[in-house]
Formats: sequence, C-alpha cells, structure tokens
Amino acid sequence: FSEQSRRIDAERSIEKLLNVLGDADCRAILDATSDGALSANEVSETCELPISTTYRKLDLLTDVGLLEERTRIRYSGKHISEYCRSVTDVVVSIDTNGNMELKVSHRDSSERVKRSLPVIGE
Repeated sequence: FSEQSRRIDAERSIEKLLNVLGDADCRAILDATSDGALSANEVSETCELPISTTYRKLDLLTDVGLLEERTRIRYSGKHISEYCRSVTDVVVSIDTNGNMELKVSHRDSSERVKRSLPVIGE
C-alpha cells in the first residue's frame, strides 16, 4: 500500500465512524449498552426500535468497532449474541491546516469481562 492509499482508507474509516455516530438510533444503542451487554431483542425494546432496524444498527456499530458482539451462554443451550459498548470516548480534532484526527478510547478487557458475568443465565 502506498501512503496515499493508507490515508484514503483512514479517511473512509473516519467518515464511516462519524456517519454512524451521527445516527440517533446508533447513539441510543451506544447509550443503552454502556452499563452492560444486551441482546438484540433487549436493545430493540430499550431503544424502541423495530428488530430489523436494530440488527442493521448493531451491524454498523460492530463494523466500526464501537460495539463488541459476544455469546451469551444460556443453561437451555440456546445461546444468543449480546452486544456491549467497547469504547469509552471518541474525540475528533481538526488542526489549523484542516487535518482531522480521530482518537477512540476502548474499554480495557478486564472491564469488559467483568461486565459480562452477571448477564449469563436464563
């Protein structure tokens, strides 16, 4: 890859992430998943979104790395996916030359594991 192609890829990634953050439904899902992991049905109910919209938004959020998808183990054997917010902060900076910088702070892995423990069951 040339430096220019890497820059274009980075610009596309930034644009995609900003588009996702600009979506009110995506922001509602990030808010809902900030305290713990939720299944798609729980997200749908909490955010009052149709399930089809919920799945589309969950895909967008996981694709840009703002949500983490994992498996909720159930005693019944019917395991389901659950989603939790994987970031704490997203900061966009623009310098005097118009160059944009994006900083994403991720939760540490011990915090993510700790949050998933009370959710196992059913």
